[in-house]
Amino acid sequence: MTDSTTDSTGDNVSPTQRLSEAGVAIWLDDLSRERLRTGNLAELISTKNVVGVTTNPTIFAAALAQGDAYDGILAELAGPPNNGDVEAAVERITTDDVRDAADLLRPVYDATGAVDGRVSIEVDPRLARDTAATEATAVRLWETVDRPNVMIKIPATVEGLPAITSTLAKGISVNVTLIFSIERYRAVMDAFLAGLEQAKEAGHDLSVIGSVASFFVSRVDAEIDKRLNAIGTQEALALRGQAAVANARLAFAAYEDVFSADSTGRWAALRAAGAQPQRPLWASTGVKDPSYRDTMYVDELVVAGVVNTMPEKTLDAFADHGIVLADTVTGSGEQAAAVIAAVEAQGISVDEVTAQLEDEGVTKFEVSWDELLTTTKTGLAGAGAGDR
Repeated sequence: MTDSTTDSTGDNVSPTQRLSEAGVAIWLDDLSRERLRTGNLAELISTKNVVGVTTNPTIFAAALAQGDAYDGILAELAGPPNNGDVEAAVERITTDDVRDAADLLRPVYDATGAVDGRVSIEVDPRLARDTAATEATAVRLWETVDRPNVMIKIPATVEGLPAITSTLAKGISVNVTLIFSIERYRAVMDAFLAGLEQAKEAGHDLSVIGSVASFFVSRVDAEIDKRLNAIGTQEALALRGQAAVANARLAFAAYEDVFSADSTGRWAALRAAGAQPQRPLWASTGVKDPSYRDTMYVDELVVAGVVNTMPEKTLDAFADHGIVLADTVTGSGEQAAAVIAAVEAQGISVDEVTAQLEDEGVTKFEVSWDELLTTTKTGLAGAGAGDR
């Protein structure tokens, strides 16, 4: 395979360049000090059209467990004044990495008028059901990283919704994460509008307040396919691998209801004041079933004005053989609704599935956070902190 295709003029155009030209912002769903130190992230920005980075506890736990990139900072944090404080060490390590990545992406941020060039850092997932603690942590992370192109990731739990509003109201950019259902997505958009309205009243510059709504994709197929397989009929099995894309396409239709260019509702007043829309972000786009095309959650969700955050494996696959033919989302709402209706007709409650996935998502990130704490504690001990 080559890493480019030939257009009608005979020019070689890479698949990632085509995706960017189609209006999809490519973000990398990974960050580590090793990527920063070796220049790997800079290379992906220059060669594969990466214009943003997302992180989560799982990513940081994996990064810290591999290689020696963190040995220096662990040795420093093992001594005074940190003295091996594990929680403080985790915050220092993660915010340092995010700050460095934000600096690397600052030219993109400036060139795109504060749209892209963004780096996300997640609030401690153990606070996902605690509104006040989420709000306080979001402010602290924003002030600690101290870069205009950072985004604070807040989960779209019921308790997270008011924290999203209050954080945006302070002029802080927010990446809303762990969205699975259309109903919750509509609540997220409402929280965004309320936050910007309050930010406007407070005199903040709306043009630099960024927000994305991270709508998870592959996990929906993973769970619904499991249930379809259990049913086992020909009709049920024929629906495998369809629900996730359909759900995401319905999410985009909901987005258009609120943020369309001819909107005359709350968004129109905010847009007139310079606000950016809260872009949909396709998250969890790595294919979990090896029988499916490895780029399906990229090429089937192509539409201008969205973000696709990819793990490197998916980014590499798309760069190698991804195909961008046209907008694969606009006007697909009726067909997507029919897919969801067909799944429901098999006795599978999509609402039940998405509620389960939200709970599992929070739990998985809590487990990863605990792994991050454990790995950090071990690293501090090895660097001389002992069992403080």
